[in-house]
Amino acid sequence: MLNRVVLVGRLTKDPDLRYTPNGVAVANFTLAVNRPFSNQQGNREADFINCVVWRRPAENLANFMSKGSLVGVDGRIQTRSFDGQDGKRVFITEVVADSVQFLETKGASSGGGQGSAGFQPNQNQSNNNDFAREDDPFRDNGEPIDISDDDLPF
Repeated sequence: MLNRVVLVGRLTKDPDLRYTPNGVAVANFTLAVNRPFSNQQGNREADFINCVVWRRPAENLANFMSKGSLVGVDGRIQTRSFDGQDGKRVFITEVVADSVQFLETKGASSGGGQGSAGFQPNQNQSNNNDFAREDDPFRDNGEPIDISDDDLPF
């Protein structure tokens, strides 16, 4: 049996970081993920997918990413249910993230991101990577990531 999800999308709002009574960090967030096709009007629609991540990765997400940030999520689908305040059964389906990858530097989605200290690749050099594509969401801009080694989740 296999339950594996890989998503690339943008945060619809700042992650909601909370702590359990035992002090375990948990962050809830929603990803807007574009569909790979256009609708009849020629527009790309998006799905809004609820996600949760635990422990240090939750703290890292909340500390370094914000609304509009591009992230990659690797995890699994999980369902749960509970009785709502009105007595009706509420069903929840969400992605439980094993890891969240930061796919752009902090502030890059809001027009920042290009700092004078950032590395600028030489545009005249030929690209020897046969797998590089213009629409590759994992392609590196050559910008440094603003995170210390102590904050990495691995």
